Amino acid sequence: MHIAQAAPLTEAIPPKLYGGTERVVSWLTEELITLGHEVTLFASGDSVTSARLDAVWPRALRLDGSVRDPNALHMLMLEHVYQRAAAFDFLHFHLDYSPFALFSRQPVPCVTTLHGRLDLPEHQPVFDMFSSIPVVSISNSQRRPLPQAQWVRTVHHGLPEKLLQPKPIKPSYFAFLGRIAPEKGIDRAIRIAQHCGVPLKVAAKVDTVDREYFDEQIQPMMKAAHVDYIGEINDTQKSEFLSGAIVLLVPIDWPEPFGLVMIEAMACGTPVIAFNRGSVPEVIEDGLTGFIVEDINGAIGAVDRLGHLSREKIRRRFEERFTARRMAQDYLAVYRRLTDKVAPHLRLVADDAPAL
Repeated sequence: MHIAQAAPLTEAIPPKLYGGTERVVSWLTEELITLGHEVTLFASGDSVTSARLDAVWPRALRLDGSVRDPNALHMLMLEHVYQRAAAFDFLHFHLDYSPFALFSRQPVPCVTTLHGRLDLPEHQPVFDMFSSIPVVSISNSQRRPLPQAQWVRTVHHGLPEKLLQPKPIKPSYFAFLGRIAPEKGIDRAIRIAQHCGVPLKVAAKVDTVDREYFDEQIQPMMKAAHVDYIGEINDTQKSEFLSGAIVLLVPIDWPEPFGLVMIEAMACGTPVIAFNRGSVPEVIEDGLTGFIVEDINGAIGAVDRLGHLSREKIRRRFEERFTARRMAQDYLAVYRRLTDKVAPHLRLVADDAPAL
């Protein structure tokens, strides 16, 4: 198949540092090529890919201070994909609902993976209007606010099997990884570590929108608790960071659509203690790859049970459930299913056409 992957322009593919959606698009693209498919990637010009790169803007928008209206550039990219659509067997979008209006009016089969939260009230009229557009969820819990959407499958994220691996390091601290924001629960992670008397290392970015929260609320907590704040780290640093952790703390307070950090920890054999929100019960197997808890007290209690878990078994469950190869195969099944739905209609039109 010749497949188009349309990615956000916010980060390069793959991102230099943080960027969940963009990393997933990169892993999916590379696996599809390994499986023998032809892929064109619509993304920022500083992306690095084995696919054909079609760039409408030279740099990732988060690193380009000259861009004040990213929506304009995403609209430009969608029109560019639309003009080229006939060259592809399948179109796969990672741009939330932005493609719906334009691509519901063209014949090439397509699907949109919804990567974000879907529980906002303004989503309801959008998905009422576009209830026939095929969409993929990244967890079953993500679907719940929008039963009217045309869900075709849930495809859990996966990462390359050898990207992150266990390192022979003696675990000595609790870890927090990803992004510092109120919903991610960094304040709760600090309290858990403090109560247990274990050092906490934080490898996380701070978005501009969360800078005031970090400066006024979290930094003072970190200083008082002697937290080791590392900042953002890239994939080459994560194996060592996670392998050295006794546990990854995921004390979230929002309906997390997936949570890549959980499977990154599993890839390193590191157990996860996560709050029972969003996708957590679909990703973490309680008592096998970590513990699912309801609150801070539950997390503190779970720390005492970490010794019952096998880091080798955690890594094995990652290999069985959350590799990029499995993710790519799941998406190929979606592509074929939706292509088969379109093909009979095209054959019928051809058969009914008058002879020339």
